[in-house]
Amino acid sequence: MTLLLTLADRIARARAELRLGLPVIVTGPNTASLVFAVELLRDSDLATIRQLDMTADLAITARRAETLKARAYDGDLARIAVPADADAAWARAVINPAADLDTPMKGPFRSLRQGSAEIHRAAILLCKQAHLLPAALVASIPPGTVLEPGIGTIALDDLAHSASLPTLTEVSSANVPLSVAPSRVLVFRGDDGDEHYAIEIGTPDRSAPVLGRLHSACFTGDLLGSLKCDCGAQLQGALAQMAAQGSGVLLYLNQEGRGIGLANKLRAYGLQDQGFDTVEANHRLGFEDDERDFRLGAQMLKAMGFTAIRLMTNNPAKVDRMNSCGIKVVERVPLKLGHTPQNAAYLATKARKSGHLL
Repeated sequence: MTLLLTLADRIARARAELRLGLPVIVTGPNTASLVFAVELLRDSDLATIRQLDMTADLAITARRAETLKARAYDGDLARIAVPADADAAWARAVINPAADLDTPMKGPFRSLRQGSAEIHRAAILLCKQAHLLPAALVASIPPGTVLEPGIGTIALDDLAHSASLPTLTEVSSANVPLSVAPSRVLVFRGDDGDEHYAIEIGTPDRSAPVLGRLHSACFTGDLLGSLKCDCGAQLQGALAQMAAQGSGVLLYLNQEGRGIGLANKLRAYGLQDQGFDTVEANHRLGFEDDERDFRLGAQMLKAMGFTAIRLMTNNPAKVDRMNSCGIKVVERVPLKLGHTPQNAAYLATKARKSGHLL
């Protein structure tokens, strides 16, 4: 019996295997490469690559390349030749800015400019989606090479779909009494495996604009009460304001750390302790300013029967995204809460560099 995997299954499997430190074979037209997440690379992986006489190079984003003074000939990424004597520690030091102060003399790097970078681009995207550092070791597989059976294989054309919007399906719901008001919590699961939640306060009128908020998950702020951000205060303040009005919807999107994941967010915090602001820290890690996808929120609102919203946000990008996705924003409701001495610089950076209206 052969198990038939859907496209979403194959993509989810590839992400999961990279998170486990396992390689993935990515195939393209007349080519195939063995891909490793550099964050979890081992010396034994490099030994295997050399034993099989594979040519390997390091794929990093243009953001990380800028920090390393490496040439990004492919525009959005750089392909760096791996020295013959390089070990896994060298590769991890190149891609992890936490080690920049410990190993400041990296390079010079030889950036590649010939050949296709499509597999490298797809590999970086997979690492991002797996919430790993956005860097991959890509080893070209010579024709006739026999690899150990069981290694996951995915086509480059399939990976092109991994950047598309996941399809969300409501899988469960229940009444949950909150301290501010009775609520109904709905769980939406994407075909990528991620889950997102909707907290419905009262019984909002589907024929009128709903008071709503798109809130990205923040473990440190929402759960621990961190003073480094304003997330926890905004979460509680939005729910309280909905309760005071009598109804509303808060969408809790599973996009921690502006979409880079908790581990990478904490890495960014470490860089902020070194004097970099929140945007600079993301760039040094290899990420863009904001990796979130607010289209998920629009999809959830439509599934719940809403077409218009009074959006509680200080971020104009959320307003633009909702309007472009067919959810009409009739009003932007400011949510200026949670200002502390500890997050003053963070909020100032969001206003100055990310356009937040604070």
